[in-house]
Amino acid sequence: MRFIIYGAGGIGGVIGAELFQAGHAVALIARGPHLAAIRENGLVYENPHGSYTLDIPAFGHPSEVSFEENDVVFLTMKSQHTLGALEDLRAVADDDIPVICCQNGVANERMALRRFKNVYAMVVYLPAHALDPGVVQTHSAKIVGILDAGVYPRGIDPLIEKVTAALEQANFSAKPDPNVMRWKYGKLILNMRNALFAICARSGAARAIGLLAEKEAAACYDAAGIDYTNQDELRERRGEMMARGKVKGQDRSGGSSWQSIMKGSGDIEADYLNGEIVLLGRLHGVPTPVNRALQRMANDLARTKGEAQSMPLAELEAQIEIEKSRF
Repeated sequence: MRFIIYGAGGIGGVIGAELFQAGHAVALIARGPHLAAIRENGLVYENPHGSYTLDIPAFGHPSEVSFEENDVVFLTMKSQHTLGALEDLRAVADDDIPVICCQNGVANERMALRRFKNVYAMVVYLPAHALDPGVVQTHSAKIVGILDAGVYPRGIDPLIEKVTAALEQANFSAKPDPNVMRWKYGKLILNMRNALFAICARSGAARAIGLLAEKEAAACYDAAGIDYTNQDELRERRGEMMARGKVKGQDRSGGSSWQSIMKGSGDIEADYLNGEIVLLGRLHGVPTPVNRALQRMANDLARTKGEAQSMPLAELEAQIEIEKSRF
């Protein structure tokens, strides 16, 4: 089995690095300066135990890959880039190639299943960084991350059992789970704060807004009849496995949305995180003013390439009041 890591940034780069170090065949698909740095110097993988330069084959587009019978594709780009990536992939790969959506949010699997026959959902708990070209980091000091997976929309099969076994051997905790989507919906509630801490500094008042966003998400799930894991289940699954350490003496600075703002990418994943809750609210008549404000303001900051955590909390609070008046 060869693992094609499509989107070799923080999450994908760390997964590819660990699989490669464990002796598995890996190929990366990356872009821009990150791709150029990997091709010139190898992928630099940093964790609390050291720094490793890995000579992993890297490509700039699926059309450059000679796909083989035993290939498995991991989608690890952010959700706003999934549709274009899938279109590029299906132009050169058979529609029965296994596609594993190793991404936040719950919209990627449905996009993939429109185009590919064998689609799998994977929940991601993995603190990763990718700010400098050619470099990926994780601050996990023990088990690198949790990557439970199953057939989409439900079930398990021999392939996902083989994939999760390979991940277990590569220092992840990865269980085949026929109901993995309920874990992805539970994780999505935690992701309500991604946009918040990308645009505003961390504080007690900001965390209170995050809690309101999470409550809106739970209310939408309940109205829609969506099953999801609760916080106690999430804490029990994580346990003490993912102890944090320092990389080059530094703690982890921020999540994936914060990294998008820091890199000035011009886009952010808020439409598929907070925006998923806004969508559910509109479908089922549940007000979602906090998530709508976070979605709007995160997109505005990303589009204008503003500074991460530069928005005054009072400005966000004012926008929430505006959104409330619209319901």
